[in-house]
Amino acid sequence: MSSAALLPMASNFLVPNATFFVELFAFALMVFILGKYVIPPINNAMTARQEAIRQQFAELDEAKSDAQEAEQEFRSQIAEARHEAARIREEAREQGATIIAEMREQAQAEANRIVEHAHTQIEADRKQAVASLRAEVGDLATTLAGRIVGEALEDEARQSRVVDRFLADLDAEPQTQAAP
Repeated sequence: MSSAALLPMASNFLVPNATFFVELFAFALMVFILGKYVIPPINNAMTARQEAIRQQFAELDEAKSDAQEAEQEFRSQIAEARHEAARIREEAREQGATIIAEMREQAQAEANRIVEHAHTQIEADRKQAVASLRAEVGDLATTLAGRIVGEALEDEARQSRVVDRFLADLDAEPQTQAAP
């Protein structure tokens, strides 16, 4: 026998031994247990989580599109409200201008009426003053003529003739003075 044969076999890591087979069996058993009982629930959980994430992304995209639509609708409503406000302001300006024009017309008509009334009143006052002055001048003329002539002019017809002649002479005097 050779001395190499007498020596116990040195451990050669390339040669499988019984421990290797036991370890290999234990490893295979662990892989089988992990593959059969541990990994499928983990895969199921991961798949469920991935599906939940995909669903959340889909919901997020839908919510984002809804938000964009709502924002566009909001902007269009704001633009429409601004246009409506501008239209209302323009109508208010037009109504204000119309009201101002109507008030001016009414004020002008009222002013014209007041002026016409004043002219009428002045004319009436002038006629009354002329009549009153004629009456007073007539009385004074009759009294003065009676003193000058030396007799009383108590006859109404005579008194009227004298007053009319005196007033006619007074009216003619300013015209003859204005002519030269």
